[in-house]
Amino acid sequence: MGILQISITVIILVVLSIPLGKYIYKIISGDKSFIDPVFNKVDGVIYKLTGIRKDHEMNWKEYIVAILLSNIVLCFILFLVLKLQGIIFLNPNKINGMESSLALNTAISFITNTNLQDYSGESGVSYFTQMMLTCFMFVAPATGLAATAAFLRGITGRKEGLGNFYVDLTRFTTRLLLPISIAISLFLVWQGVPQTLSPNQTVSTIEGKMQDIALGPVAALEAIKNLASNGGGFFGANSAHPFENPTPLTNLITIICLGLIATSLVFAFGNMIKNKKQSVIIFLSMFVLLIGSIAFTYYAESKGNPILEKAGLSQSMGNMEGKETRFGVAESSLFVAATTAYQVGAVNAMHDSLTPLGGLAAMWNMMLQTVFGGKGTGFIYIIMYAILTVFLCGLMVGRTPEFLGRKIEGREIKMVAIAILLHPLLILLPTAIALLVTPGTNGITNPGFHGFSQILYQFTSSAANNGSGFEGLADNTVFWNISAALVMLIGRYIPLTAMLALAGSMASKRAVPVTAGTFKTDKAIFGVMLVAIVIIVGALTFLPSLVLGPIAEHLTMMK
Repeated sequence: MGILQISITVIILVVLSIPLGKYIYKIISGDKSFIDPVFNKVDGVIYKLTGIRKDHEMNWKEYIVAILLSNIVLCFILFLVLKLQGIIFLNPNKINGMESSLALNTAISFITNTNLQDYSGESGVSYFTQMMLTCFMFVAPATGLAATAAFLRGITGRKEGLGNFYVDLTRFTTRLLLPISIAISLFLVWQGVPQTLSPNQTVSTIEGKMQDIALGPVAALEAIKNLASNGGGFFGANSAHPFENPTPLTNLITIICLGLIATSLVFAFGNMIKNKKQSVIIFLSMFVLLIGSIAFTYYAESKGNPILEKAGLSQSMGNMEGKETRFGVAESSLFVAATTAYQVGAVNAMHDSLTPLGGLAAMWNMMLQTVFGGKGTGFIYIIMYAILTVFLCGLMVGRTPEFLGRKIEGREIKMVAIAILLHPLLILLPTAIALLVTPGTNGITNPGFHGFSQILYQFTSSAANNGSGFEGLADNTVFWNISAALVMLIGRYIPLTAMLALAGSMASKRAVPVTAGTFKTDKAIFGVMLVAIVIIVGALTFLPSLVLGPIAEHLTMMK
């Protein structure tokens, strides 16, 4: 039954992604779609009010500057809201302003599409702040999607520019994120998710005790949280909370939402280059990695905890520690794999309670960043690996490497190297520092190999802009707030800059004709090479650290 549940969910996700990919292609290319008569007027009003020149084409430098400036301003605004929320309206539960390092971490977290939460939503932020955070859940992923649109235009040879960031941001928000989020919000309300501005309710329990029931504008936040790779929950328990994810049906829709847009981007790519075989090869490469992750996680969790089994506790249902009984091992394992593969960060189970190998699979997804990955950024990473694959294969046969009809030369490989090598540096170096200093080790709540995994997971999640965590780590301290914030910042904007620089370089190149010596990138052999290189690079950079953490913990438990 578990395998059947997983299979049905994955099939629905793929089937829905194909038509949505065609629609996303029309958003990127500006081709006419059925929704244009309505949203052309909406976009026109936005352009007029903001002074956006929709016909102005940006080069890669202008595009990244627009991203950075807009994000800096918005981050500062959110920081002020978090600090001053105690005196701002819509605060019926009388929640005070945030401590400075936590406010900085949260502001950076939400603008970078990470949504790492070192606070508990129902007690840490007001309703007004929750709604502000919901707005940022549109802006941050729309920024990533806009960068992807610019990247696609560049690598496919659009010479007049990479587009206009503000136009792309607007179109992705109004034509994609907002309409789908409204529909999902209504569905969640129907399923019992609260959407209210009423204060928390104090009720009498069956035991005769009093209990506070947290409420708020939950459904609106939950819809965009899952659809757009945000992951930040309204409640501290995230999607394990019955007000965020009350039924098996909401769990199904949530998992589909986690991967819908990222999967669709691959099919949008095929429409853009007019070569569906190429997009199928890229899709299958990513899909193999995803299915491998799901199967590995499910296997690890279904085997249960050998220590508890030796103690006489039945593990016939698998490892149920930290999991909701209404979801079980299968749906929890699928959620773990999906939320880390798609860099969302939402959780419907306690990742700190996963088996060591289950935790390894979650970290592996975030380390690779190519198992579909986040909204736009994951697709860009797989194209980076595709370019690296072409380059390496070209060296082996002594030919100048080409991708999408353009030569791959030194400048392009430098940009690819920056994006690929920065990621492990941002994970491994901060992990080493945290293990050397007292403020870092003080956060460990489970000494030994698992404590190492807690720190490794935190920086892996931050660098990948995922946002989930081994929540056993005591991370709401100045050290952890600042260190994670720096990793999130660098992990977001330096790779984006390198990617757009690569797109600008590709856009300026002349197309070269396909010859008998051209290495075909729309054949199965290319897909095999691509998957192999992704795994080899990932293993070479991260396997030693995984051995010190989850692998060592697993071997210890098996004694």
